[in-house]
Amino acid sequence: MPTELSTEILVIGGGLGGVSAALAAVRLGRKVVLVEELDWLGGQLTSQGVPLDEAPWAESLVTSQSFAALRVGIRKHYRDYYPLTACARADFLLNPGRGNVGTLCCEPAVAARVLDALLAPFVSAGLLVVLRRYRLIGCTSHADRIVAADIINLENGRQTSISAALVVDATETGDILGMANVEHVLGAESQSETNEPHAVPGPADPLDQQALTWGFAVDYLPQEDHTIEKPAGYETFRALKPDFWPGPQFGWTVSNHVTHEPLERRLFAGDTDDEYVFDLWHARRILARRNFLPGAFASDITIANWPQIDYWLKPAVGVSAEDAAIALDEARRFSLSFLYWMQTEAPRHDGGAGYPGLRLRGDVLGTADGLAKQAYFREGHRIRAEFTVLEQHIGVEARPGRDAAEHFDDSVGIGAYRIDLHPSTTGKRDTVDIDTYPFEIPLGALLPVRVDNLLPACKNLGTTRITNGAYRVHPVEWSIGEASGALAAYALEHSVPPRAVRHDPARLGDFQATLDRLGVLRHWPTYGALRPLSRRGYRPPAR
Repeated sequence: MPTELSTEILVIGGGLGGVSAALAAVRLGRKVVLVEELDWLGGQLTSQGVPLDEAPWAESLVTSQSFAALRVGIRKHYRDYYPLTACARADFLLNPGRGNVGTLCCEPAVAARVLDALLAPFVSAGLLVVLRRYRLIGCTSHADRIVAADIINLENGRQTSISAALVVDATETGDILGMANVEHVLGAESQSETNEPHAVPGPADPLDQQALTWGFAVDYLPQEDHTIEKPAGYETFRALKPDFWPGPQFGWTVSNHVTHEPLERRLFAGDTDDEYVFDLWHARRILARRNFLPGAFASDITIANWPQIDYWLKPAVGVSAEDAAIALDEARRFSLSFLYWMQTEAPRHDGGAGYPGLRLRGDVLGTADGLAKQAYFREGHRIRAEFTVLEQHIGVEARPGRDAAEHFDDSVGIGAYRIDLHPSTTGKRDTVDIDTYPFEIPLGALLPVRVDNLLPACKNLGTTRITNGAYRVHPVEWSIGEASGALAAYALEHSVPPRAVRHDPARLGDFQATLDRLGVLRHWPTYGALRPLSRRGYRPPAR
């Protein structure tokens, strides 16, 4: 018989949305159980090895104050424990990796430690229980409520059933939605349903999903040979030439995200110590050796999360467990095959072929094989919500004659990122890259159309496949989770279902005041005056 537990709020998934949901709820005095399949918390920032993707205003603290605390904590960790140069130590905006994808590129292992530190006081206070290495295996529902979630300990196989007044789905692909028969959407909606300019013109296709990426970390020791064993399937992957790509996917020429014209993106375009070099090495560099005392590090360390390893051959969500496992195994070998190509065949920046000195650095990712702990999923199941965010609410092209995104009276957070869709698992679509305005997160997008005690905390909120491309990044996921965690705590405090908060103007105002006290920004400070997020006119960094 499974062990039985109960709690006020159950958060399934320990990514950024799950952590922020738990943190908001315990800050409001509620008891929370947080369940995570891996040994690290942090999701895309840590286990998936994706450095922070943020808006241009990240350093102006135009963000949730709890997210700002995470960023401050990361920098403090480096100042407290790393041999920084005097110049780097004095830099208020220290960027440990000097990666050009953002202003705070750090090692995933460091971010994981800081997230643990943010939660530690509430664990000690008995408000928060964190269960690591537990996997969700099923849900029990009755009428319009989720009664319990069943989890299994991956170390010993023991099962536990956890009942909760409110359940938060913070899984990477919205796993609870299917298990609990929650109305949801997967993949691409039809243009006839959403009227979005960039939606699929034909019928909806749940298997039309964004490519996932299985990232890895490497440093570079040019005088050494760290060539890996040739991965199974290498020749097939090496010969792959998508119809929408300018050449073989394994190469230095990629498709421009916006124009789809050929664009050269080499591994090295200049000295690795230089800044503002738009090559692959600098894009997601997480440790720049010039930030540290001479001799502290033999090389920079960078994360490979590049167009060349976008895996679009098979969908891994919404298929059988067997098919998902096949796709994920192939995605791992796809990434390793590109590394092998770089080590053995890639045209060098200085002539010749191959960079055998590229060395996998699994230690910064918490793995033995050098790959991230899990794949970076860009989308999954999304709730059918009381309100769905459309391209017409945030896209520049879709809002002719306007100079800002839609203003929502029920806003519970803010975000800013371009609509950024990677190639499709149908093999028929290249990237979609759309200018957007800085946007808001409406409370209605967090409320399922039927189920009363479930809230989404990351990419599973009420967006379309198009707008998911803007709401999926780190700070927005954090804000989604924070709003859901606070809403769960508020609903318990006032003995009402979450949807009642939105439907009662007085309660909505009171809840939004609670968010304000937590340090949540619900509207952009200079609303209507911020420039749209556009890549036109300059070369975009690799993502």
